[in-house]
Amino acid sequence: MNRDILNEYREKDDKILLAQILDKVEAVENKNKIEHTDFLDMSQIELVQKFINKIKITNYMTYGGFEQAERKMYVIYPEKFNTEVVSKNLSNIVNIVRIQLPDDLKGKYSHRDYLGAVIKLGVKREKVGDIIVSQDGADIIVDKDITKFLLENLNSLTRFSKSKITVEQIENLRKVEVKKEELDIIVSSLRLDNVISELARCSRNKALEIINMERVFINFQNETKKTKQIKPGDIVTIRGKGRFYIKELVGQTKSGRTIIKVEKFV
Repeated sequence: MNRDILNEYREKDDKILLAQILDKVEAVENKNKIEHTDFLDMSQIELVQKFINKIKITNYMTYGGFEQAERKMYVIYPEKFNTEVVSKNLSNIVNIVRIQLPDDLKGKYSHRDYLGAVIKLGVKREKVGDIIVSQDGADIIVDKDITKFLLENLNSLTRFSKSKITVEQIENLRKVEVKKEELDIIVSSLRLDNVISELARCSRNKALEIINMERVFINFQNETKKTKQIKPGDIVTIRGKGRFYIKELVGQTKSGRTIIKVEKFV
């Protein structure tokens, strides 16, 4: 496969990631077996998706353990395989490391606490997928290769020394409960910068800064165009601020400003 296409990308990290994608594609062709990447975040997924479209690869799927997962792997498979065959092999790629807290610690830890604990053990972020937090613990979706290490070492951390650590098949993932908080925002127009200013509760200048820093995603695709028009049905993600579903346009104020009903994922 022609690797000259990588010269179109300036960022070193982008080139490294896309070179790894090409390595996976070539390995699939040469070894005739399924290959997968590490877990990718939303901006990496966008980059890889555009690249895959450019090189016209169709024998792939994304997988994060459940449909709404934010962090996903790219699974590349031989063209002779159908998606049903590939789907049956997905459980061989990831596992769940389940942490069950003792009664006196239930409700104490957040997503950040669980992720921080895993990283403290020396695990690379890209080996960890989504973390499903509940009152009594968490399900951590991980690359199967690090499952045994976490099973043997999580109890060495003080915060989890009394917790029960088990490995579960991905089919046994805790039910992902999506909680939403409904709110109304009022904007002068449906331009992205106006909407971000209200959702992030910041000035227009700060909203522009957030957009320019590539922290805004519309329907999981990075968006840096401040004049982009937001519409009902869009999912707006602001890194560091949360995710929002644009539910409906309620109407207008007397001064002509637009009222938008929004659901914030909490």
